[in-house]
Formats: sequence, structure tokens, C-alpha cells
Amino acid sequence: MNRLFLDIHALQTVPPSNLNRDDTGAPKTAVYGGVPRARVSSQAWKRATRSYFSDEHLLEPSELGVRTKKVAEVLAARITALDPTIDPAEAVRLAATVIQKATGSTIEVAKRTTAAKTSDSDLESTGHTEAAPTSKYLMFLSNHQLDGLAAFALEGAADIATYLKDKANKARAKQIADTRHSVDIALFGRMVADSADFNVDAAAQVAHAISVHRVNTESDYYTAVDDRNTSAESGAGMIGTVDFNSATLYRYAAVGIHQLAESLGDGLRDDAPLTTPVRRAVEAFVHAFVASLPTGKINTFGHHTLPDVVVIKLRTSRPISFVAAFEEPITTESGGFLREASTRLADFVPEIERAYGDESSTRTWVLRVGTATTKLACMGEELPSLSDLVKEVGQAVAEHMITTS
Repeated sequence: MNRLFLDIHALQTVPPSNLNRDDTGAPKTAVYGGVPRARVSSQAWKRATRSYFSDEHLLEPSELGVRTKKVAEVLAARITALDPTIDPAEAVRLAATVIQKATGSTIEVAKRTTAAKTSDSDLESTGHTEAAPTSKYLMFLSNHQLDGLAAFALEGAADIATYLKDKANKARAKQIADTRHSVDIALFGRMVADSADFNVDAAAQVAHAISVHRVNTESDYYTAVDDRNTSAESGAGMIGTVDFNSATLYRYAAVGIHQLAESLGDGLRDDAPLTTPVRRAVEAFVHAFVASLPTGKINTFGHHTLPDVVVIKLRTSRPISFVAAFEEPITTESGGFLREASTRLADFVPEIERAYGDESSTRTWVLRVGTATTKLACMGEELPSLSDLVKEVGQAVAEHMITTS
């Protein structure tokens, strides 16, 4: 299909919080426009988005994947589920051999340290007498791929090494592991350092969210009282500090619909039209990216907010972030940054679209709450709810795929 991009822009206010912390425990920051800004890394929001797929049942388990170093253990469990008579240790050996040949990744016996040993009870609960081998790095496989590899392993279980020496069998193992990708693999990609041809280009690009204004990190000094202290015992049972900030964030993500369609291929359902897997992936991503929230220190701060405004554009040119609207940090005397941030976007977007956009091939939708975002209402088709937004965007993507196929 022809190139097609989905841009998602959001303004979201976050109260005192520590969504995403650095190695010192402080909220992450970045310098932009010459001043420090609050920052939430793309990895943090991608993780929150992926978790939202399953937590909120936006996608079925068969449409998702598993990312883990313990891939041999995961595959071994599928092998024993298909054939309960097989010895668990043999299942692990089969799994490790098949994974290594199918993906080209290195599978090694797990190194057990004094600080991080697998307990004997844990090993016995899985039927293993020793720790299962692990991959050198996180391996990302779809549930369909894992099921296919489990069935393949059982076909050659009598002598898996000899079975895989056959070129046709080895090629089939590689094909199983590199087709019918899950939605999360297609969106976020897969990298295998030992086998570059096994990589999957990510269709989604997620920017680091940054505040539209200058931010200073603060510290909360807290104490905890010992419930068993008597009146004669003064002082706290524990004292500590936690760093935090608050911000109005600009968030942005782009999805290459054409790349998504290429990675998903014919999709995960044999009886579904070709547009179905792409539409489901787009709808799930829009919903999850908009509504998800990184959970760093959430029990301490309870920072449960949602975007104040979401602007989505479907375009055929190239992705365009609107972050430059906030290169000059917002300062207000009356307090609050959302109203001015909305005004900045309302002024900046028409200018950038006039200079670089293609109005005839671009569609725009707006979801907003409150009076502070009123100036963005006329930017596109305003929708009353997130569910309506998700449905409209998904339908537009499906229609474009049909008309350009």
C-alpha cells in the first residue's frame, strides 16, 4: 500500500509525581529551548501502552507476543502442554535447540548467583531440576509463533539435532518464527543482534514526552510511624525523601500504517479481511497510547490523569511533530499552562501545515475536555469520546487501505 502515517498529539497535565525516574531516583528531565523540562521517556510510555493492550482487553492473547529472556522456558511450557508425556527437562532441551536454530539467537545456561538463585521449590514447580537456559537478550515472539515452534519441536522430538540438519526443516523453523507477527511486535519492532534478518522494523515511533514549561524538581521529606512505639518512644520508625515534579506534558507518537500492514501481512486470523488486523492494531494503539499512564511511584502520588486534548492526523506525506510550538517555554502570570499551550498549538499547527502539509490528503480529529482547550476545537472533526475517536480513526485507515489497494 501507499505511504500513510498517523500522528497522535496530546496535552496532559500531571500533578506532583515521579512517573519515570533516572538512576538517582529523580524524575527524568531534558533541556529544550534552553531550560530544563520534565521528561517521560518513550520506553516508559511504550511499556504502559503494551501493558494496556492486555490489561484492558483491547486485543486477544493470540494477537499479542511475549518478550523475555526466558524464551526456552516459555516454549517448553507450550511443548509440554501439547504433549504432557514429554519429560520437562527434555522439553527445555528441545525448546532451546529450536529457538537457537529458528532465530539465530544464542541460548545459554542461566548463570546462578548467590544474590539471584532460582529456589528449589520454584524449579520443582516447573518440573525442572536445574535452571532453564536463557537468551542473551530479550526475545520477542508472538503467541502464534510460539505455538508453531512448539508443534515443530514435537515433530522432531525423537532426534531434534538431526531433524534440524535437514535444510527444509530448518527453513520451516525460521519461517514459523518470522511470520504471523503479533500486533505488539509489528508496532514496536524486534531486534535480534545475532541475526539481523530476523529483525522487524517498528511501525510506531513514540517521542519522549516533555513539559511545555520550565520545571524544577522538588523533594518530599516523609516519615513513617512505628505502630508499636509507646508514648515514651519518640521519633519516626523511618524517614526518607522522594523527588517529584508536576507538569503539563506534550506527548507525540507516529505510526507508519504501511509498515504496520507489511509486518502484519495477512494477519492473525485466517477468515478476516486484510484490513482487519491493521484496523484492530491501529484502534488498539490509539486507545492505549491516549489512555495509558506510566505507573512510577503511583502509590505515592496517585497521578491518575488523562489527556486534556488529543489531536490526531492521518496524512500521506510524512510524520510531523508539533513540539516546536513549545521551544520557547510557556510562562504565565495567572498560573496554569494548559490554556496557553492550547493557544500555542492553535496558532502553530495551521502554519506548519500551510508550509509543509497536504491539506487535500490529510484528515484531522480532535478530542478535548474543558474550556482551556476551546481554541483547538476547530482544528478538525471534534468527537465526543475516546471510543468515538478510536472508531473513526480505525474506519478511516481501513477505507484508505481499500481505496489504495
